[in-house]
Amino acid sequence: MIERLETKQRMSRIVKHNGTIYLCGQVAADASKDITEQTQTMLDKVDALLIQAGSDREHILSATIYVKDMSYFADMNAVWDAWLPAGHAPARACVAAKMARAALLVEISVVAAEI
Repeated sequence: MIERLETKQRMSRIVKHNGTIYLCGQVAADASKDITEQTQTMLDKVDALLIQAGSDREHILSATIYVKDMSYFADMNAVWDAWLPAGHAPARACVAAKMARAALLVEISVVAAEI
């Protein structure tokens, strides 16, 4: 069975299937902030969606991170490293990408296991 939560015309914020949770891309709450704050608020949104879906950051299987420019890589990683529980690093990719809005510096897509 496939369960879709917060579904709109183009996407669902959460899709659950066979114990796996897929989150749509998450961006910062306030795109006017710097990379550190954008990354933190983006990860706060991931936390909230994972809880809503029945998971948490310890059960993330995979993360794909898109940064506007690789010059932000170290600062983004500092926030990511502090957020991620020790011993629970997911499979991860990080690429430079053109963002949907010019002010966005980072976006993440997450796949997690249901608890």
